[in-house]
Amino acid sequence: MITDADTPLPCVVHPTAIVEEGARLASGCMIHAYVHISRHCRIDEGVVVHPFAVVGGDPQDLKFDPATSSNVRIGARTVIREHVTISRATKSGAATEIGSDSFLMAGAHVAHDCRIGSGVVIANAVLLAGHVHVSDRAFLGGGAVIHQFCRIGESAMIGGGARISRDVPPYCMATERNALIGLNVVGLRRRGLDRKVIGELKRAYLALNVPVGNLREIAASMLAGGELRSPEAHIFLQFFAGGRRQFVRRRRMGQVDPTSEE
Repeated sequence: MITDADTPLPCVVHPTAIVEEGARLASGCMIHAYVHISRHCRIDEGVVVHPFAVVGGDPQDLKFDPATSSNVRIGARTVIREHVTISRATKSGAATEIGSDSFLMAGAHVAHDCRIGSGVVIANAVLLAGHVHVSDRAFLGGGAVIHQFCRIGESAMIGGGARISRDVPPYCMATERNALIGLNVVGLRRRGLDRKVIGELKRAYLALNVPVGNLREIAASMLAGGELRSPEAHIFLQFFAGGRRQFVRRRRMGQVDPTSEE
């Protein structure tokens, strides 16, 4: 049993778990049987790690030097289920990061240098390649695979079994092979966003829902025009200014878009 110096709450570590010397666990963590937590881990309060998870292992990178001083950081109250693997970063002083209140289901893999936000749900057997960024409150369906350096925007939803090798903008849904299928309107409503805000997001989405054209330039023009004022619309448009990959697009432009439905 490991206690944090600042609080009376204990960390409970099962006798068959391995927590290497140098790992830092804040108060209230629960480390179940047969977990392996490397010395490179920094874990905040209330994190739960289920059996056979490996946190802080070396990157699956042929060029990696095991002597590199890199880390994994896990935010408060995140739950890591069975057989999840989370690799540490590839550069000295860098960290693979997972935010607070996230939920990683059984068999998920988070590769080196990934950055996962808070309130993220990563379902069973999801595979994240190196340097993937997943923003707050995103949902990744079971068996989805995400290519290296991709970005998944805030409150985006990725369908089960999806193969994503392009960036997915905030508040959008994507599935299959880089197929954009609309705004995550149900998720936006569940977050309690005002109808006016959702309306602005629909306007921005539809303006960028084009088969051809430079999406970065279209988004920049809309931002400069100042017609959309909500922070959420700005988050959506600003997303197109970053990243190094292309963006998911709709493939069948004639089909009904759930974004247009009330």
